[in-house]
This record gives sequence, structure tokens and C-alpha cells, in this order.
Amino acid sequence: MNYKAMRNIILFVMLVVGVHATAGCGNRGEAGRFSGDEALEFASFQLDFGNRIPGTNAHRQAGDWIAAELEANGWMSTIQEFEYRDVQLRNIIGKSNDQLMPGPIVIGAHYDTRPQADRDLSRPFQPVPGANDGASAIAVLLELASVLDVDGFHQPVWLVFFDGEDSGNIEGWDWIVGSTYFVEHLTATPEAVVIVDMVGDEELQLYYERNSDEILAQEIWEIAADLGYPSFIAEERYSIIDDHTPFLRAGIPAVDIIDFDYPFWHTTEDTLDKISASSLEQAGRTLQLWLEKNATKE
Repeated sequence: MNYKAMRNIILFVMLVVGVHATAGCGNRGEAGRFSGDEALEFASFQLDFGNRIPGTNAHRQAGDWIAAELEANGWMSTIQEFEYRDVQLRNIIGKSNDQLMPGPIVIGAHYDTRPQADRDLSRPFQPVPGANDGASAIAVLLELASVLDVDGFHQPVWLVFFDGEDSGNIEGWDWIVGSTYFVEHLTATPEAVVIVDMVGDEELQLYYERNSDEILAQEIWEIAADLGYPSFIAEERYSIIDDHTPFLRAGIPAVDIIDFDYPFWHTTEDTLDKISASSLEQAGRTLQLWLEKNATKE
């Protein structure tokens, strides 16, 4: 068992007994290289909680763990609580340094999972495990939190973990609930927003999403091309409502990095064996270099 896996177990025990990690006990300031293997461990750990359906104990524990992991790596963790259809939801925000200017760069993903696998022909009312649809993108953000040298940034970076994204069309729920609330209650206007969703598929194919900001997309895909990553395909394919949508509606440049060809989307087969460290590394390493290029500009 490596250090990060052991630390995850320790953090989980701390959450169970009600003791929270404190800022400064992680590896802040120790710049590292994004690891797909480490990200895969973060994905696995999420699935160990169970189905992260809003309003459940597993969902609450997963959110507490995310907040503790952020703090352990030196990020200022804040919780944005709100209620939707009588269910308590929480957006979790990890901030690097809000004293810097200009507005923050936001990297976001949703951590909730879908309550019903409505695209599953044999088990449509069973919950979705959410290995790719949820856990993969959260794993990328948490590994970024671990390896980024936030002390070297010259503008704020926010890692935002959105709640309530994936229950749309079930029992009167809408989609993208958490990100919509977040944008409606912004305390600072982001300079750029990157949403990560379903980036762990073993056969990863990341096309331009048609609604996304073209300049942002080109910047990110060009970095992936320079790295020789084949999963980033510089062609348009889908138009998707996702957590980037509320930002775009507010006039904020945003891009969605998503593999919408994932065959196990919204089924009970969205399990850990369907995602790979290589895919996570392509997405995460590309974002790491893009962030280091943009957030370290003077």
C-alpha cells in the first residue's frame, strides 16, 4: 500500500471519529507530476463509500472526505450548503489564495451519483455506481489538489465539487442543480471555468463540446496534442447540458471536457473496471500543465 492509499484510510478514520484534517499537513508547495495510478485510487476510494446519492449517508461521507483531502493538501476548504426539493446539498470548494487578482480559474466536477440507472435495460431502477460518471472527474481534481504548487500561483484557483448534477428527470429533479446554485451565488467572477466529467473510460475520446468556449478548448486540446495524448480529438461532436452551462449563461468562458460516448453511462455497469489510470492521466496531466501555464502568469 502506498502513501496516498494509507493517507486516504487515515482521513476516512478521522471523518468517522469526527476529527478533521487541518491545512498544512499535506504536501502544499511540493510540486509533483499528475499520476493516473494515484487518481485511480481516488476513484476506487469513492466507490467504497457506496452510491453517492444526495441525501444518503454515503453521499455525506464522500463530501466530508473530499473536504478533508483538500485541507490535507493545503487548500482552504469551504462548504456551500443549500436545500433543493427538501434535500440538503453541499457544493465543496477548495481555494488556493483569494487575495490574488484577477478572478479565479475554476476547475469543477460533480461528486453525486445518479439514483436510477434509467439506461440499463435489465435494472433501470437500481442506482448507478458512478465510477466514470462522477468518481473519475473527482479523482482528477483530488490528484490535482495533491500535486499542484498553489504557492506558485499568481491568481486564485478554485477546485469546485458540485452536488446535485445527476438526478435530472427523476422525481421532479432538474439537472446541474449545484452548479446553477453556485453561479447564482458567486462571490467573484471566474476568469475561466473548466468542467471535467466522465474522463476515465478505457477507450477515452474527448471531442470538443459544441457549447464550450472555443478559445479555452483550443488551448487545452493543444496542450494535450503537445503531450502526444490521442484521447483529445480536436473535432466537434456533441452539444451537452453540463455543469459548464450555468457559467456560459452568465457570460463566463467555460469548457466541458467529457467523453459522451461512454457505453455504460447511466447503467449499473459504470463500475471501477471500466476506467483506467492511463485515461485519468491524460485528462489530469493536460489540466495540470494548462493550469501551471495560466495561473502562474504575472
